[in-house]
Amino acid sequence: MVTLDRRHVASPAVRDLLHLVNHPDFDRAQQQIERLGGCTEPVRLTGRTATVDTTTGEVLRSYTSSAEPTGSLLTACGNRRASRCPACAWTYAGDTYHLIRAGLTGDLAKGTPHTIRDHPRVFATLTAPSFGPVHNRPTTPGGDILPCRCRKLHEPTDTLIGTPLNPATYDYSGAVLFNAHAGALWARFTTYLRRGLAARLGMTQKAARAVLRLSFAKVAEYQKRGAVHFHAVIRLDGPDGSSQPPPPYATVAVLTDAVRAAVARVRVMVESDAVGERELSWGEQLDVREIAAFGTDAEFSDQAVAAYVAKYVTKSADASGALDRALFCRPCQGRGATPAPHGTPLPCTTCDGTGQARPLPRLAVARHVRQMIRTCWELGKLPEFAHLKLWKWAHMLGFRGHFSTKSRRYSTTLGALRDARRAWRNEQTRTHAGLPEHDPDTTLVVGHWAYLGTGYSPGAALLAAAVWHRRELERRFIAEGGCR
Repeated sequence: MVTLDRRHVASPAVRDLLHLVNHPDFDRAQQQIERLGGCTEPVRLTGRTATVDTTTGEVLRSYTSSAEPTGSLLTACGNRRASRCPACAWTYAGDTYHLIRAGLTGDLAKGTPHTIRDHPRVFATLTAPSFGPVHNRPTTPGGDILPCRCRKLHEPTDTLIGTPLNPATYDYSGAVLFNAHAGALWARFTTYLRRGLAARLGMTQKAARAVLRLSFAKVAEYQKRGAVHFHAVIRLDGPDGSSQPPPPYATVAVLTDAVRAAVARVRVMVESDAVGERELSWGEQLDVREIAAFGTDAEFSDQAVAAYVAKYVTKSADASGALDRALFCRPCQGRGATPAPHGTPLPCTTCDGTGQARPLPRLAVARHVRQMIRTCWELGKLPEFAHLKLWKWAHMLGFRGHFSTKSRRYSTTLGALRDARRAWRNEQTRTHAGLPEHDPDTTLVVGHWAYLGTGYSPGAALLAAAVWHRRELERRFIAEGGCR
């Protein structure tokens, strides 16, 4: 029995923790929390499952969530945002690292041969154009810091960095529309890149597809000014994918030249009476570098690139000071009204009729970010931009694409990595419990699950935070050369 002085139990979380610790099945509750690795927003499920022998109908094993101390089964939320769940974001970043590196160095267990490291591959960074001058920290080639246009030397943590020098003349509409069309710009880039490769090899596109294939993996990152740019690993393979090398004349130099030419060609036209005719394109700051061979000390080695991409895949809009949760009103889905059964729109009972769930002046964000969100709301009201759903993606400053994507044959998939991890955990659980191994051809798993909610009780949240803190300390200790 755990007891504390009355002075220490004023907090509801502490009282709930005491109640949980003194529960007869506390060990099982702690085991569930440990298994989640510190997940901050677990999904609570209720239901049951049974493993049945298909030949005899015998129930070999059964489980019900009602036997749990909390009456529910906890599963990890799987959120990739570090600001929402550091534990699941760490797992997501690890999966991305292995996915990217498997496409650079090869991994037979993940479907890519080790000969893939000899294929031409580059690391490209595609940026957004300028929408107006912003505060920054320019440097000389030698690394010395120069004054900003405002004639000040900004510190790295200065909140002014990335904000407009003159907000009144900054092109907020252009910035939001660029973010909203970033996916379309990337799609056109890959189209022009395939065409450019064929042209530089003196082939038709059909002939080029018969001798080589383009593979890539990319991740989106927000700059301080709130504009999206992409980091991409681009690789040339043979016609059957990673199992074959491309022809000898498809070199890194040809790939680099084709990337630069494709970026310069991409254009997306946007027309509106409110903002006029806009031509969206990539920015002039383009960086294309060859990825060094395996085991070298070069800056852009395959391991360094994989770690770099994995680092940014969990940094969403919160890296630019924006939000990680949607702002639109879920009852009316941002349309400002709930349709009545007879078709007459009724006022929304949650928002003010604009779909805005929270007043913008109260958002805990910088003025620059708030103005970009406000621009999303204003443009989202225009019928010509309805398909962009800017009201829904205002918290992402208009960007509505996936933060990490890859071509089909680049390497393995995140789903395959999750399945492998799930199978390993199930095998470890079965071995630890001393359960017999069942033949999947003669057994059937039957289950019924229902969603109950998300999150812990206040006391369980304290235990989960302790689990995450302990594991984070262990990882830092190992990274610094320690042993388990």
